[in-house]
Amino acid sequence: MKGKLRLVFMGSAGFAVPSLEQILEKGFPVMAVVTAPDKPAGRGMKLSRTPVKEFAEARGLKLLQPEKLRDPAFLEELTRLRCDLQVVVAFRMLPEILWNMPPMGTVNLHASLLPDYRGAAPINWALIHGTKTTGLTTFRIRREIDTGPVLMTRRVEIGEKENFGQLEDRMKIAGADLLLRTLEGLEGGTLEEIPQKDLPAPATLHTAPKLTRETGRISWELPSEKIIHLVRGLSPAPGAWTRMGNFTVKILEAESRPGVPQAPGTWIRNPPLTLRFAAADGWVEVLKIQPEGKKTMPVADFLRGYRGP
Repeated sequence: MKGKLRLVFMGSAGFAVPSLEQILEKGFPVMAVVTAPDKPAGRGMKLSRTPVKEFAEARGLKLLQPEKLRDPAFLEELTRLRCDLQVVVAFRMLPEILWNMPPMGTVNLHASLLPDYRGAAPINWALIHGTKTTGLTTFRIRREIDTGPVLMTRRVEIGEKENFGQLEDRMKIAGADLLLRTLEGLEGGTLEEIPQKDLPAPATLHTAPKLTRETGRISWELPSEKIIHLVRGLSPAPGAWTRMGNFTVKILEAESRPGVPQAPGTWIRNPPLTLRFAAADGWVEVLKIQPEGKKTMPVADFLRGYRGP
C-alpha cells in the first residue's frame, strides 16, 4: 500500500521544501499544495512567491493560496480532493474545520522535541537560550497549538558555533526524513500515538513565540555568552542589532573576549580593524556586521569605510 495515501501538503517557508520533495520522490500522491498568497516585498514592492509555491510550480502541482483558511470556496475545493491526510510544515495555525477535515486528520512537522519550545520560532529560541540539544517532532494537530499526540521524534545536537541558518539547513533535511517515515508508519498502521503529557520534558518548559524587532535588540548589560547566543539565534536573519551613534547595525557573527569590564555598550577599535562592545563580564568581538541599508560584510571592511566617532 506504500505511496497510496492521498495527501494535501500545506507549507510556505523554505524549511518545508525538502519535506514536499521527499514525499513526491517516494510516490505519495499530492492532490494539492496550500501556501500563503503572494505578497509585495523589497524596494520595488514586487509580488513575492513563497519557496513552497516556487517548488510546487516547478513540479506542476495544483496550488491553492487562500487569503482566509475558513473561506467556504477553499474548504469546498479541499473537500472535492478527497485526500486521506493533510501534512503541515512551516505554515500557519489551522482552524479546526480545516485540520479535522480528512479521515486521517492532519500531521504537523515541528522543529523541537515537544512539549518543549511550542510556538512559531523553535530553532531560534533554542539557540537564544543556549540549548545544546534540540530535535524534531511529528504529531497530530489538535485545537491548542503544538499540543497534539506525538507520532515520531528525532534528536539533533547543536554545534558549538552553529547559527540559525546553519542549524535550520540541517534540520529541514532531517525533518523531511522523519516526516516520510511518519507517513510510511501511518500507512502501515505501525505508529503509536503518545500524549505529550506522557513524554519526558525539561524541568522548565520553554516557549518559542514569534520573533519581533525587540527580540533582536542587544542588551549589553547581559553576560557576553548570552549575547553570543542571541547573535547565533538570529543569524543570518532577522539579525541581532544595536546602535552605533546615530545608526543601527546588525551583528551576525561574534565571539566572547576576556577583559576588564567597562560601561556596557561601550565600543572600541582595538586594533584599528577590530570592533569590540563591552558586555557585563567582558567584551564581545564582532566578526560580521550589517550596517543599516547595506549588505553583510567582515567587520574589517566596515571599519575601513566607517567615518563616525
